[in-house]
Amino acid sequence: METEHRTEHRTEHRTEHRVSTLELFFDLVFVFTITQLTVLLADDISLRSAGQVLLIFTVLFWMYGGYAYLTNQVPPDRPVRRVLILLAMGAFLVCALAVPTAFGDGGVAFGLGYLMVVLVHAALFTEAHGRGVLWFALPNTLAALSVTAAGLFDGPAAWGLWLLALAMQLVTAYIVRRLAATGPRAETGDQHGAISAPHFVERHGLLLIIVFGESVIAIGIGVGSVPPTPGIVGGAFLTLAVGAALWWMYFVRDEGRAEEVFAGTAPGQRFKLALRAYYYAFIPMLLGIAAFSAGVKKTIGHLGEGLAAGPALALAGGVACYLAGDVAFRLVLGIRPVRFRAVAVVPVLATAAAGMRLGGAWQLVALVLVLVGALAVEGRAVRIAGVRGSG
Repeated sequence: METEHRTEHRTEHRTEHRVSTLELFFDLVFVFTITQLTVLLADDISLRSAGQVLLIFTVLFWMYGGYAYLTNQVPPDRPVRRVLILLAMGAFLVCALAVPTAFGDGGVAFGLGYLMVVLVHAALFTEAHGRGVLWFALPNTLAALSVTAAGLFDGPAAWGLWLLALAMQLVTAYIVRRLAATGPRAETGDQHGAISAPHFVERHGLLLIIVFGESVIAIGIGVGSVPPTPGIVGGAFLTLAVGAALWWMYFVRDEGRAEEVFAGTAPGQRFKLALRAYYYAFIPMLLGIAAFSAGVKKTIGHLGEGLAAGPALALAGGVACYLAGDVAFRLVLGIRPVRFRAVAVVPVLATAAAGMRLGGAWQLVALVLVLVGALAVEGRAVRIAGVRGSG
């Protein structure tokens, strides 16, 4: 009876566990890395820069996910934990400052900042659960050392070391997934896999909404000191409309269902689900917003002109990337339907031609029409399915 009471109490505690202001503060600092990645891509919209952005963000987002999972299991409710979280924020800030030169002179600084991120993460888990964290702290540390070593080289050697870091992270994912699947472990407490669904979904939703702010900031940066002419105001509203449609897709139609799916999943399977939905699927969603924002920076001041291929592809490719990630997110969690968003990827990519031939304003109009049309058709299909189901 006493054991059952403790289990019920622990379940209640996890149900009430929500995101703290310190975690939100942490997310604001982390999003600065995405801001810097947007700057990197906007300065040179090319396949090389896109590859660098993908590698840098994937490595960084792995450890962001590590901290989201950490605070889900180890709430920052003690002074020592809060201090360590603040120290990790400082380390992420170093990484963010070094992002534009991570494949150049700033590579070592980026790597050392990232190494600190990893070590603080291990220290926080150790403080709560003992030495069992070495199972996943070691490959994380090796990945950070590989990134640091990449800063000493140029060309293929640097790229190879970054890819090696990604391989180490895959090893870490495998180890933690196995630990989660085996259930509670004496050496690490009962944290593995027992994700608090409300906290975890809310945490990533807050991150996503902060990243959406990047597209709004991009408007101001792209306009600069130019007076707000009717054309610029119209372009700003169109950009906001694109962001609003993407927001609607996740926050109105996906977030609540995602929390229900997590809550209904056995604890031992939640880590695997979280990895697929909020890491693999979230990467293209977050990078899609960053790419779209880079395109906005290059477009908003030249809406009446035909765009160069880079900005036009950044606008279209960013939205298409977000849609592809959202489709993957829905497939992982079993949220239906997905076909309307999947089909929308094709016309979204085709808007690049409108941007290059007719101008940025027309491309933004086309993006809004495609996204709103997809939402409208999807909504109608859901209503019809609901009526049939109730009948």
